[in-house]
Amino acid sequence: MSMQVDTVLDRLRADEAGMLQRLKDFLAFESISTDPAYAPRVRACAQWLLEDLRKMGFNGALHETAGHPMVVASHDGPPGYDGPRVLFYGHYDVQPVDPIELWESPPFAAVVVDGPRGKRIVARGAVDDKGQVASFVEACRAWHATHGTLPCAVTMFIEGEEESGSANLDPFIKANKDLLKADVCVVSDTGMWDVDTPAITTMLRGLVYVDITVRGPSRDLHSGLYGGAVPNPINVLASIVAQLHDGDRRVQIPGFYDDVHELPARVAAMWKDLPWDDGEFLGEIGLAKGFGESGRSTLERTWSRPTCDCNGIVGGYTGAGAKTVIASQASVKLSCRLVAGQDPKKILAGIERFFRERLPAGCTMELHEHGCNPAIMVRDDSPYMKAAETGLRRAYGKAPYLIGSGGSIPAVGTIQRELGIDALLVGFGLDDDRVHSPNEKFEVKCFMNGAMSHAAMLAEFGALRR
Repeated sequence: MSMQVDTVLDRLRADEAGMLQRLKDFLAFESISTDPAYAPRVRACAQWLLEDLRKMGFNGALHETAGHPMVVASHDGPPGYDGPRVLFYGHYDVQPVDPIELWESPPFAAVVVDGPRGKRIVARGAVDDKGQVASFVEACRAWHATHGTLPCAVTMFIEGEEESGSANLDPFIKANKDLLKADVCVVSDTGMWDVDTPAITTMLRGLVYVDITVRGPSRDLHSGLYGGAVPNPINVLASIVAQLHDGDRRVQIPGFYDDVHELPARVAAMWKDLPWDDGEFLGEIGLAKGFGESGRSTLERTWSRPTCDCNGIVGGYTGAGAKTVIASQASVKLSCRLVAGQDPKKILAGIERFFRERLPAGCTMELHEHGCNPAIMVRDDSPYMKAAETGLRRAYGKAPYLIGSGGSIPAVGTIQRELGIDALLVGFGLDDDRVHSPNEKFEVKCFMNGAMSHAAMLAEFGALRR
């Protein structure tokens, strides 16, 4: 297998120009899933991807949903193969491009330009997620071109609604468990430690997001006539929000930490040795000192500890000049980032209880849920994790870091829950890739190393037995 992998890696290195041209073609589709006006282009992008996969021996189809189609295509591996099947998940849709005037080149006419780390490709979707999907596709293409097959069984599952909420993802997975059946899932929608150091994200925080509105008087009141005699919803809401954290900045919602566990020993030791610079991380945003749960490092606070934050608060008169009113209502947007073990529904109930118990007489409240997704933790000692680490080491010449992420990818939780398999989050993006912003980019070095990493990982997966 070693010689086979070397041949594939050589093929990838020799085909860099072709790989970049195919990525440009992929990026040319305005696959903006959230805007109905682009629906024809979203579908055209899905069809283009499906046809490309068919050229390298995949069998598949577009699967219709109430929204945009899913691309599902499978390859059974070499003749007589009896090893594990890999499910690859990604998305072909992209974010809107606004504000268009800040783009230095047309967002759907990809260009390769010079950057401080070498060449980079600039376009909407360059790294999120078309470039990362393409890195896996190109690994498969190189295997097919050099050996006529793949080293293991693979199912591609590429959705078209990730950037607009994945409304049809859960129903599709539940209805197509046999079609998506696999032994492990690989997701490339995350990042590396740095441009030369690969990483596997072993944990993603979950999310509970709510709007809470506190109501008092039936209408806005003159503060001179009523001030001090009636509950002021703004004061009430501000008081409750101020009680969310104690002096050690721990969240005071009932049961919030009941199911929170410490890091696995191997991961904790690795995090302590990471070349992390608090000053650099904070200095970029104009801060000199961190803030958060006492006794925890910045990496722990952002990767492995739960949080509760106000994302917006409004009430009363906020225009220019003065208007002395007691508002009839005030609202707050509140998000809790969760870690593995925490039950989002339990946290949601705790939030509602926390606020209701602190309402004074004469006030009512409404809570509206916007999202309720569990956190993800992947075993750091599974054979698939070890295979991924070995593949990355072969491509980069060094072992990957096992890292966390403060963000959320709801699809990963659904895949774990409904298909019963772990998801390996092996991404090749960088923090400065301008994800969701004008001039989004993907370093060519990351794209090429991503393809070589996937090629080597496929060989390692194929060498395993169920």
